[in-house]
Amino acid sequence: MTARRATAVEGSAGGVDGWRVVELGAVASTMEAARRLAEDGAAGRTVVRAAEQTGGRGRMGRPWSSPPGNVYMTAILRPDVPTARAAELSIVAAVALADAVAQFGGDVALKWPNDVLLNGGKVAGVLLEAIAEGGALSAVLIGIGVNVASRPELPDRRTSRVEGAGADAVFEALVAALEARYRQWCRDGLAGIRSAWLARGPAIGAPLTIYQGNERLEGRFAGMEGDGTLALALADGSIRRIASGEIVE
Repeated sequence: MTARRATAVEGSAGGVDGWRVVELGAVASTMEAARRLAEDGAAGRTVVRAAEQTGGRGRMGRPWSSPPGNVYMTAILRPDVPTARAAELSIVAAVALADAVAQFGGDVALKWPNDVLLNGGKVAGVLLEAIAEGGALSAVLIGIGVNVASRPELPDRRTSRVEGAGADAVFEALVAALEARYRQWCRDGLAGIRSAWLARGPAIGAPLTIYQGNERLEGRFAGMEGDGTLALALADGSIRRIASGEIVE
């Protein structure tokens, strides 16, 4: 499907000064549209928002159901940090997303690394991509989808949606929360945001099963390291540090 004509609103997105929003109709994915803009020189704090996606995707390349009425967006950020620190923004975005969703009521929790749960069901997720040029970090793309008007029925997990608010209100709350947490990270690093994630994350000692490719790991949650990696306590008493993987329910 061909994207409808895009319009750019300068100056403020979600009521937050300094952000520029590019509003689209139906697109393959906001991540693809944002990548093109970033490669063409779009400034940091540009956010691409679409009414629907025809080829939305989540983690591990899975399709992300994207009918009209939900929030689909990708933020372009240009932090002045080494490329190795780009992954920290996954945690930053997850905490901001939880902050925004919590404004509309319900029990909000975080599932490592960046899924947001509302009343026990997945309500939103984050997809992170970094763009490097000549070995230096050029931009970070943060793709976010939030179930508002509808939620997908999935065979392997519960889902939920934000109720009592429209997609515009959720989008505005999300941009404001992302700005606040991004500023905090730029100023102080991940420490305070890590604490906020842990406050909504699993209890220390909670059982976890994690897949890393074909490897299945079972253990107990032992916290989050300073760089956002997960600490998993194994049965033999050792600690396994997980930089990427998928927690199964």
